[in-house]
Amino acid sequence: MKSFTYERAVSVRSAAIAAAGNPQAKFIAGGTNLLDLMKLQIEAPGHLIDVNGLGLDKMEKTSDGGLRIGAMVRNTDLAAHVDVRRDYGLLSRALLAGASGQLRNKATTAGNLLQRTRCPYFYDTNMPCNKRQPGAGCSAIGGATRQHAVVGASDACIATHPSDMAVAMRALDATVETLRPDGQQRRIPIADFHRLPGNTPHIETVLERGELITAVTLPAPIGGTHIYRKVRDRASYAFALVSVAAVVQKDGTGRVALGGVAHKPWRMASAEAVLPQGAKATTALLLGAARPTHENEFKVALVERTLAGVLNQAKGQS
Repeated sequence: MKSFTYERAVSVRSAAIAAAGNPQAKFIAGGTNLLDLMKLQIEAPGHLIDVNGLGLDKMEKTSDGGLRIGAMVRNTDLAAHVDVRRDYGLLSRALLAGASGQLRNKATTAGNLLQRTRCPYFYDTNMPCNKRQPGAGCSAIGGATRQHAVVGASDACIATHPSDMAVAMRALDATVETLRPDGQQRRIPIADFHRLPGNTPHIETVLERGELITAVTLPAPIGGTHIYRKVRDRASYAFALVSVAAVVQKDGTGRVALGGVAHKPWRMASAEAVLPQGAKATTALLLGAARPTHENEFKVALVERTLAGVLNQAKGQS
């Protein structure tokens, strides 16, 4: 790990200003992803701004019946919160499907949204990676691709987003709240928060330099059966090969988002419109543009079967 300087931010605004004024600065909260990347010298910030003491660890009801989750709320606390378990069960289940108990105790809501891909070529500094070093090339293309994206990828990057929580929040239509260094607040629909790789896979979100996530807001509960089903190589502490986050109503309508198949949580309104027709019709639209490799073409069938299981489970609980 390379040497760095450190400060504890005293206000949200001062943290944003400090980050904007130093291109080598990074925010740190739980550090469950950043510290690993620093040890491997994939990330080498010259300055860390600790945002743990800014009072962003509260949860509160919104005026329209929704829930505002502070950016520093720990994953364990979010999963266990009574309002989340009652009204947003999908989110609680997704959180508990991710990482380990120790990691969830440290990981934060904002950090979970910002965690970086687990592509093995990204973590191997001996291999070219456009995400780690723009213009270097993509070792995954033509390499081992079992875990990689089947849809929304580019010639520059075929990595997937690793978060379980973000997939659930995509299904719930969350909004990311931020503060810019100039003091302006911004509300970003989570559908627009993560970017597809295109020619700039190293730019993973729409955040600007110094812009700090302050909270994530969920709209009022929508009822229905909340299900998160994650398929992985072992029962715990593994990232999703595919995951399905769904809210299904009694009439078979609902919402569905996928994890493990793209560079961001994957959801399409056109696919949800045919959800009452079943998993095959829905998957055909969700992954109609899929371009899998010979090593991960199984993901297309796996999504359909996992979604079928989710819909059957919802039918049994309705």
